[in-house]
Amino acid sequence: MKRFFALATVSVALLSLSSCKKDYTCTCTYSTSSAIPQQTFPINDAKKSDAKDACDELTTTYTPVGGNCVID
Repeated sequence: MKRFFALATVSVALLSLSSCKKDYTCTCTYSTSSAIPQQTFPINDAKKSDAKDACDELTTTYTPVGGNCVID
């Protein structure tokens, strides 16, 4: 029983420390008449919340030129 408890504790600890990181794409579209109506930016090996934060920063950067960015 002690072995089972130790194994279960170690398994839970390893699972809680691992994070789900994957590749995301931030797509920015421009409402103004521009030569580039849409642009994509890869966000590699990131958690979804970190990818969203990075995409939100791009939105802040591109808003003055009529851009809006969303995470895919």
